[in-house]
Amino acid sequence: MAPSSHSNSRPALANAWHTLNVEKTLLELSTNAETGLTTQQVEERLQQYGSNELEETAGRSSWEILLDQFKNIMLVMLIVVAIISGVLDLIALQQGSSEGGVPFKDTIAIMAIVILNGILGYLQESRAEKALAALKRLSSPKVRVLRDGKPIEIDGKQLVPGDIMLLEAGVQVSADARLIEASNLQIREAALTGEAQAVTKQVDTQLQEETPLGDRVNLVYQGTEVVHGRGTAIVTGTGMRTELGKIAEMLQAVESEPTPLQQRMTQLGNVLVTGSLVLVALVVVGGMLKSYLDTARFDGGVLQELVEVSLSMAVAVVPEGLPAVITVTLALGTQRMVRRNALIRKLPAVETLGSVTTICSDKTGTLTQNKMVVQQLATVEQRFSVTGEGYTPRGEFKIDNQAIRAEQYPELQTLLIACVVCNDAVLQQDLPKSQENGTGKGKPNSADEWIILGDPTEGALLSLAGKSGLEKDSLSRQLKRVGEFPFSSERKRMSVICQGRTQNVAQHAQDTPFVMFTKGSPELILERCKTYQQGNTVKSLTDTQRQQILEQNNQMAGAGLRVLGFAYKPLESVPPDASEDSTERELVWLGLVGMLDAPRTEVRDAVARCRDAGIRPIMITGDHQLTAQAIAQSLGIAKEGDRVLTGQELQRLSQEELEQEVGNVNIYARVSPEHKLRIVKALQSRGEFTAMTGDGVNDAPALKQADIGIAMGITGTDVSKEASDMVLLDDNFATIVAATEEGRVVYTNIRRFIKYILGSNIGEVLVIAAAPIIGLGGVPLTPLQILWMNLVTDGLPALALAVEPPEPDVMKRPPFSPRESIFAKGLGSYMVRIGIVFSIITIALMVWAYNHTHAAGYQGDKDTWKTMVFTTLCIAQMGHALAVRSISRLVIQVNPFSNPYLLWAVVVTTALQLALVYVPPLQNFFGTHYLNLTELAICLGFSSLLFVWVEMEKLFFRFYFSRRRA
Repeated sequence: MAPSSHSNSRPALANAWHTLNVEKTLLELSTNAETGLTTQQVEERLQQYGSNELEETAGRSSWEILLDQFKNIMLVMLIVVAIISGVLDLIALQQGSSEGGVPFKDTIAIMAIVILNGILGYLQESRAEKALAALKRLSSPKVRVLRDGKPIEIDGKQLVPGDIMLLEAGVQVSADARLIEASNLQIREAALTGEAQAVTKQVDTQLQEETPLGDRVNLVYQGTEVVHGRGTAIVTGTGMRTELGKIAEMLQAVESEPTPLQQRMTQLGNVLVTGSLVLVALVVVGGMLKSYLDTARFDGGVLQELVEVSLSMAVAVVPEGLPAVITVTLALGTQRMVRRNALIRKLPAVETLGSVTTICSDKTGTLTQNKMVVQQLATVEQRFSVTGEGYTPRGEFKIDNQAIRAEQYPELQTLLIACVVCNDAVLQQDLPKSQENGTGKGKPNSADEWIILGDPTEGALLSLAGKSGLEKDSLSRQLKRVGEFPFSSERKRMSVICQGRTQNVAQHAQDTPFVMFTKGSPELILERCKTYQQGNTVKSLTDTQRQQILEQNNQMAGAGLRVLGFAYKPLESVPPDASEDSTERELVWLGLVGMLDAPRTEVRDAVARCRDAGIRPIMITGDHQLTAQAIAQSLGIAKEGDRVLTGQELQRLSQEELEQEVGNVNIYARVSPEHKLRIVKALQSRGEFTAMTGDGVNDAPALKQADIGIAMGITGTDVSKEASDMVLLDDNFATIVAATEEGRVVYTNIRRFIKYILGSNIGEVLVIAAAPIIGLGGVPLTPLQILWMNLVTDGLPALALAVEPPEPDVMKRPPFSPRESIFAKGLGSYMVRIGIVFSIITIALMVWAYNHTHAAGYQGDKDTWKTMVFTTLCIAQMGHALAVRSISRLVIQVNPFSNPYLLWAVVVTTALQLALVYVPPLQNFFGTHYLNLTELAICLGFSSLLFVWVEMEKLFFRFYFSRRRA
């Protein structure tokens, strides 16, 4: 897909080839149907139009993606800190004033963290966009064409407009083309249009310009597949001027926006770094001013000490472990979602799901079972409803909600026989291997899946008959098929002639050797009927009864059902071929059968959960609007009387007008995949955070444009999957809702551990800043110790908080606003408040410990006070981790074993902290000192005060809000 240098100068070809006849098309493209193009013409057109390849715009290289990671403001600050720390260590080393240990250990540790965070960011962003590669795979590598009067085989990329392309069953179409000859040519265009049925192509047809893509029966498209017949076509578009090219262009025009989490992390970094720099400036200026006032001169030693304090503050303010914790949290979220049949392709999409306000879903297979199920039957005298799910032949026949037996109604039984014998499908049970015995026959199991071989509509008829005990195998032996008049789009019906007798038809039919059963369009079959069956007799059809049947047909169709009419006729002999018009007359009317692609049983509850969670479900389908309305109303997506917007109406709306409409429309019918992109953009312009489902190639731009693109795992094309953020492994709407719930849980847990981590970071910064201001000698914490706290003491409990189970009301509250600040809903005030409390507790301990270790007669190292400060900060965070699990419930009210990982994290982190204090090699590396039991007990006592404060806060707010409500 290398870009061509001719792209700017290539002429645009007309895109309304379906409106032209063959002669006009040949004239426009200056070609000959008999001989094709000459070699010279081909060379000229290759220069003019370029290769038949999809062109890819230049994206970021891997190096650019990697370098972009280090433009993050927090990492930039850490890099500066590492450089300054290294310079100070180098100066100390040259002056011989280094205290021993590993040189440059702070610089090495900080740079290691910077590189690790850069790599994590790179791995998230560097996944190559493969949607265009998947599009390119739809192009056929070889194609047969006519050139210089001879058929030859060439590379698909050598095709040019005007080439005469030869098509036959099994080949992929290599370019867009206008047919000039077709013999029973059928092409599967599902990848492009979403329609599973192969399209029968016609040559001598001129269409209106606004004819939808799927109805342009005189054109063929690149990437589609010839399934039957043969044909010849003039190439009208190659490369980026094909329908696939338009999709590639739309895909590349969609710009990737940062996810809400990425925007919030950027905001967090800006706030932290800005706050840190302000505080560093205050400390340095204040410290130097105090030194000048005390000594009447600027002291270089004081400046160096203040710079060291500033370095520690800068390291303390950056939550170095946060990117890793977030990445692990998102990865754990993807694992939970896979268990719920949602495969996450792009890691940030896990959290993004928590902000979804609108879910735009396909109907077929996502909201419905993708299985036709008969819902209603109507004879002249009676109407029946039918229960059951899918193709399983189990259910009841009912009249006015009262169960009946089908054999009590002979006309119903005859109708069911017609459903079986006038049928080419096969219904069979898909038995698992564990259910197969030694004879090779499966044992029936109610949990097994029933599948259809053949047309789903005919499969639904077999399932219907099975509910009354009629099986195709036994009936086929009883009524052997000896002839048929196959279905055609002109006749809109089919008939089968059977030899044999059955007691379920009327008496006069039992006296003839043959019976013809007919099914098809109700109106057309009714026209050919003179009588109807009632019981075991046949009666004449009156005009009133005909009108009644047509009204029943309209009622069923109005309820979104697909309706078929059935009839039969006794015959004395097998009619000759091509006598269908004369034979299919004077039929006996049996009745109407209405079927529907029934809604999935779990989707109604999923839609209700969406409503409770403040999420708006929208149905987008290519199906008829009455069918869409019926399904949407039964699922609770729409109410009776709600507006349905069709594709034709949408086509006439400008984008501004569509933006006005989308707020009031929950059903879009007869919509082509390219309309989805407009719908997504219109919803996003209104501030909606949109999830969009799709399975076809044409859906790819809309999936990429949506905030969450959701591809179908079973029916989806590779292109749609590559363009998506998430793949539904079961193609089920309920899975989207389950994934949304997981997204909310993930974001809630991210907020929880950010609150935990940054509360302590603010406390650390204030403690470090306070030391020189209150006149204590030296920096209480080294950069290495701060990194330990931020990565281990904060990191392990934060990871445990990331798997906190969901709160009961997670799907009872509105979605998180994508524009919401990371500090919203009290998180910012909590961090500042806890940070201040944390610092006050620790500063009080620091002052006592400094005086204690500098008192006359103290036996230990005078810098032991720093280890006490370090230990207090670390242990206090353990109590904070336990308390932060719930905003309102006390620790004793929360089941401690609902998150055992947190208990283990607290125990392990406490043990590691004590190891730093009491294991000599770790003492030397981290610069700690031995604490006696009294000093350790005082550290533990001060540490527990933060836990007590947080728990007291919960009681206060509980009392305060209960008083306000009262």
